[in-house]
Order: sequence, then C-alpha cells, then structure tokens
Amino acid sequence: MSRLGEKPITIPKGVEIKLDGDLLTVKGPKGELRRRIHPKVKVDKHEDRIIISVADETKESKSLHGLFRVLIDNMVTGVTNGFEKILEIVGVGYRAELKGRVAIFNLGYSHSINFELPDGIDASIEKTKIILNGIDKELLGMTAAKIRGFRKPEPYKGKGIKYADEVIRRKAGKAGATA
Repeated sequence: MSRLGEKPITIPKGVEIKLDGDLLTVKGPKGELRRRIHPKVKVDKHEDRIIISVADETKESKSLHGLFRVLIDNMVTGVTNGFEKILEIVGVGYRAELKGRVAIFNLGYSHSINFELPDGIDASIEKTKIILNGIDKELLGMTAAKIRGFRKPEPYKGKGIKYADEVIRRKAGKAGATA
C-alpha cells in the first residue's frame, strides 16, 4: 500500500469539492480545477476531509493510489494559496519583457522569442527574474519548463534561463597550451 496515499486530505474552509461520477471539481477562493479520476482509484468525501482508496490490489492501482492523492492535494492547495515558480535569466544582453499576455525573450539568438502565456498562468518580469503564478501546479511546471527550454543553462559560464533554486554544475574550460 502507498504510505502517502493513506493520508487523508483536509479540506480548508472556503473550498468546495464536488464528485460527479469520475469528475472531481475543486472550487476555492482563487479559482476552480477539474480532474478525471482513474477507475481504479476511489475517492470518498467526508465532512472536512477526503480519503483515497484503491479498487483492487493490483500493482497498477497501488501506483495510482499515491499519485491521485498528491494530485488532489495539489488541487486543494492551488485553489487556496496558488503556486509560484521563479526563473532567472543569466547572461550579458539576455533579457525579457512582458507585453500583455506575451513574454518577449532576447536570448542571444538572431531573433526574439515571443511566448504567449497559457490561460491560468500569470507572469511578472523584474530585470532578470521571471515570476510565474497559477493555481494548476502541472500547467505551471510545464510553462516554466518550456520557458527554460528556450535557452537552457550551459555548464561553462552558466548562461541561460534557470530555475531560481537550480544549481548549475560548472565545467572547467580548456586549459590552453602552456609553454
């Protein structure tokens, strides 16, 4: 059994949870999220908590047990507090700006990269920091990964777009010929 899947999810005040067949809807002060629940996972709603259990004892349903517990917990956290990812731009001349819902990146290429933010994701750009906010943790992570993919940090000087808590392992450059 999943040790994490056994923990019940507490429902904070102001969060409304509705289970309609296999569609779970979580509504809170920041917004609303929906997710289809796998048939091998059972979700039971009590007064102030949600309990996730498995339909049978197969390996697949046991692996889905902890996964859906974390996904539902992230939905509850997202509609109450929201999530935030911070990216940093490192490099001389590398910069970004925000025009409406479009982020424009100048990352040393011959052209600028225009990236339209998906619905549900808000961004703010302060010099070399990109701050992404949203209620859907999955969409937020995919958006941050896509932005990081425009110019991944390279190991020699560390230039590129990196997560704020990411550590870039540096390589030594070529030693050069010594006479």
